[in-house]
Amino acid sequence: MLSVSSPNNTTGSSSSTTKVLTGSNMNPRVRKAEYAVRGELAIRSEKIKVELANGGSFPFQRVVGCNIGNPQALDQKPITFFRQVASLVEYPDLLKDENREIALKLYASDAIDRAKLLLANIGSVGAYSHSQGIPLIRENVAQFIFNRDGYPADPSKIFLTQGASAGVQLTLQMIVEHPDVGIMIPIPQYPLYTATLAVLDAKPVPYYLDESKAWGLTTEELQRSYDEAAKNGVETRALVIINPGNPTGQCLSEENMREIIEFCRKNHVILLADEVYQTNIYQPEQRPFHSFKKVLKSMGPQYEGFELISYHSISKGMIGECGRRGGYFECEGLDQSIMDEIYKISSISLCPNVQGQIMVDLMVNPPKKGDPSFALYKQEYNAIYFSLIKRAKKLEDMFNNLEGCTCNSADGAMYLFPQIRLSKKAIAAAELAGKAPDQFYCMALLEATGVCMVAGSGFGQVEGTAHFRSTFLPQPELFDEFCAGITKFHAGFMDKYRD
Repeated sequence: MLSVSSPNNTTGSSSSTTKVLTGSNMNPRVRKAEYAVRGELAIRSEKIKVELANGGSFPFQRVVGCNIGNPQALDQKPITFFRQVASLVEYPDLLKDENREIALKLYASDAIDRAKLLLANIGSVGAYSHSQGIPLIRENVAQFIFNRDGYPADPSKIFLTQGASAGVQLTLQMIVEHPDVGIMIPIPQYPLYTATLAVLDAKPVPYYLDESKAWGLTTEELQRSYDEAAKNGVETRALVIINPGNPTGQCLSEENMREIIEFCRKNHVILLADEVYQTNIYQPEQRPFHSFKKVLKSMGPQYEGFELISYHSISKGMIGECGRRGGYFECEGLDQSIMDEIYKISSISLCPNVQGQIMVDLMVNPPKKGDPSFALYKQEYNAIYFSLIKRAKKLEDMFNNLEGCTCNSADGAMYLFPQIRLSKKAIAAAELAGKAPDQFYCMALLEATGVCMVAGSGFGQVEGTAHFRSTFLPQPELFDEFCAGITKFHAGFMDKYRD
């Protein structure tokens, strides 16, 4: 009988095993990456949930996760038609002709028809799909883009992904050739970008949004950032624009977008347009959403070949199907050799999950006027949309009434990003605790109220300022209690640390 012992084991002492992989010898780029949205505050909130479930004593009954745009975790109702189709493709026996009468008692007829059409083009949701995404769904995405922008889209240049995040990570992989490649990112920014750049060993090139001008963006600031990076030996290859903004909620004007496109053309920079909040527009008359694709195509033939990658997702808008992980990106003006490489990398993961792809199809091709499900779809969609507008305004007003707090309004997205001015005593207490001042404030808020927000230091901010990001996703029936809890906590915190 053969006996095999590990070279890392000391004879007779299994407890002294030396691990091959440790925190000190792991990939240092992974160790460097940080993701504040799921960082210390979120981890503590999850522990509190467990303690509450086990009878732990806290001055609140539930944790309210305002740290992440996760609508259904805060009881946003799923769209009925979408869930009907999703459930039918999971159990296709219900679609058999002999079961139609039974199915019609539970499902709308157009949901049944859509599920049949999808399965006719998919086969089974349990099977791998095309690595780029199901062809029918890519065709429907292309039609959606044409209907939205008035300019055609090519399904062969559309990739379905596991949420927009996977698309961002994949395309950044393509762009980063060496450690001195720079990617321009907004400050404040969504931490996906800095975390991904850390893993890729690339250089973030920060440009600052102007809080005093409703988080506005100027090409002068873009040029300052680009030129400063160039002086430091950074080869800036791409500019990330988040529109509507996360965490800041601003929505760019068409004129501003034209200036940004011209900046990219002049400086030979790829434009990465994160447009996942494109239906979360709360001042549509004053600040409508325009896609960068539409604005680019309107600027004339001299911009032919301009390199643009645009991202969208099922996680936001009125859909909020975050856990299904579905999204897409569209490529404009990319070299064919790069398109081939993107396909190659996509194929290594075999395919995006099929249920996420199906939800993309439903997002871009929902029930239309005259369809049996249209009235309910429109009712559910509008209820969520108009409720978000009210909640955004209510939370903004509450923040602006807090001592030492100012907050810009949200033109779009799901967040507010107020600035908080903390006392010297509070800042000293934060330093003693080994935390950034806004992190210290947010942790105290979580422990006192169960409300989990994200400190502004996790998104980047002007040095010497403090912010926090909050969603306005808690449901209307909880909103008054939610706001009252924050108001009470804030007054107590400011009194406790008053200079």
